[in-house]
Amino acid sequence: MVRISEFQIKDVVNISDGKKLGNISDIEINLDSGRIESIIISATGKLLGFFGKEDEVVIPWNQIIKIGEDVILVRHSESQYTQQQLGTPKD
Repeated sequence: MVRISEFQIKDVVNISDGKKLGNISDIEINLDSGRIESIIISATGKLLGFFGKEDEVVIPWNQIIKIGEDVILVRHSESQYTQQQLGTPKD
């Protein structure tokens, strides 16, 4: 068994491109079945959330490939998530 607190400190890595997506900030649970439906990742790149709301990445449970000691490996298409860049001038 794994406690939620242990689950949250693991890095989530996309095996499609090797990028670290972030850490688990929340989970979605189906109350009828009691199963985890998806994990929600806080995107990396923000300084403790001081520069606005962090982007979130939702990973359906069926896209989780392996839960290891220090890392969670997922298969997630890059088109399914976006990373907001700081300091990018807007036209």
